[in-house]
Amino acid sequence: LIFARAQMGLSLVFHIVFSVLGMALPVLIVGVEWKSLRDPSGPWLALARTWSKAMAVLFVIGAVSGTALSMEFGLLWPTFMRQAGGVIGLPFALEGYAFFVEAIFLGIYLYGWDRLTPRVHWLVGIPIAVSGMISGAFITIVNAWMNGPVGFQTVAGPNGPVIDQSSASPIEAMLSPMVITQVPHVLLSALVAVGGGAAAVYAWAWLKGKRSAYNRAGVLAGALMLGVSIPLQLVSGQIGRAHV
Repeated sequence: LIFARAQMGLSLVFHIVFSVLGMALPVLIVGVEWKSLRDPSGPWLALARTWSKAMAVLFVIGAVSGTALSMEFGLLWPTFMRQAGGVIGLPFALEGYAFFVEAIFLGIYLYGWDRLTPRVHWLVGIPIAVSGMISGAFITIVNAWMNGPVGFQTVAGPNGPVIDQSSASPIEAMLSPMVITQVPHVLLSALVAVGGGAAAVYAWAWLKGKRSAYNRAGVLAGALMLGVSIPLQLVSGQIGRAHV
């Protein structure tokens, strides 16, 4: 049990870094590329091209580490999955669809830089940003359910209460009372992390004397995302605190 918990914890700590960055970076890229359509001569397109390489790396690492986690659910916690799979398996399945949508459009996006018109290329980026955030929302729904389990009834088993599979209601499970606070909080935390990280990288270059329009644009883009998401995150956290 101790080794199973240690392995799961290590996998989660590794995965969450790349998944959080991979969720929010496409949002920032879409915003920057939209800015490049309005200001073609500015440094915004160069930022989008640079960040798209990081987005591809984050997606690959997040996909591989997420696959390992999905296997660990079944290998390390088979009793939990046997009992709860019929209740909370739906958001896992929906996350898979969101993942494949993101993967399909990511391929088009990366190989379409010189093959699509600027506006079409920007439009291709929108499904990547949306599906990435939705993917994170579905996984957070599972965590919210574990903090506030609903959508099932228990019956007496040989070793204590067990879930009555005939009473499983996946939709009700996805609407756990904890969802309304935890999902926004997690999505906003991803925006905060990426906005702050991007602003910090280019601010450091600016302080080192590299005061180009490119670095200035990187600071502005990251700071804008940070400035919008932090107040919303504070409100989300306060609502969650009051809800608990």
